[in-house]
Amino acid sequence: MQPLDLADVAKYVEDNIGTFHQKRLDSLSRLKLKSVLKRKNPYMFKAKDMQTAEQIVRGIVDAHVSSNEETLFGDWLEGLAIFINGKTYGGWKSAVAGVDLEFDKDGRRHLVAIKSGPNWGNSSQITQMRTNFKTAQRTLRTSQSGLNIVAVNGCCYGRDNNPDKGDYSKLCGQRFWEFISGDPDLFVELIGPLGFKAHERNAQFQDSYTQLVNQFTEEFTREFCNDEGAIQWDRLVRLNSSSDE
Repeated sequence: MQPLDLADVAKYVEDNIGTFHQKRLDSLSRLKLKSVLKRKNPYMFKAKDMQTAEQIVRGIVDAHVSSNEETLFGDWLEGLAIFINGKTYGGWKSAVAGVDLEFDKDGRRHLVAIKSGPNWGNSSQITQMRTNFKTAQRTLRTSQSGLNIVAVNGCCYGRDNNPDKGDYSKLCGQRFWEFISGDPDLFVELIGPLGFKAHERNAQFQDSYTQLVNQFTEEFTREFCNDEGAIQWDRLVRLNSSSDE
């Protein structure tokens, strides 16, 4: 193991965090109002007493942004984790399906599936991860019969105080970052570098967000409101659920 130099982490963040912010902007630019409305529940809008076009538009845009950012940043953190592990343990991006990181430590090969937080999947998705681990173990042992293999679900934030899941371990937050780096304080030390140019990047995103909300509000009013500005709920429900569309 090599000790982690935080300057390397800062440099990686400076060189790569722009990718995350650009993908946020790209996702907004691709968004289409009617496509999003077709995926949302119009009955819930009515049940929540949403009475203006802007209320509905902000609701659907904010939901998209929240879900999309979680996915994008989770993917970005996965890259950071692989970079850090490469610096400390010589790990590499795995080519095995369902496995993100491989590295050798304490005489064992570790197969790591990296997720954003601890509550990342339902029972079917967890079962699939277990299947991926078993398949990967069989594949690796075919070529290296004496290999001692350990499966790990690593989560970039959060807690799970019962890491032993039987056929794999689940390491979250501090446990995960220490596991891949050897540094028990890394989970806190990462916060500083991750703020690189965050204010400027977020201001740019906010401009695009505001423009999109204005555009969608105008489109929603034109398509789904009457001349007096009242929402025509039948039009919205027909777009979303009619068998004739």
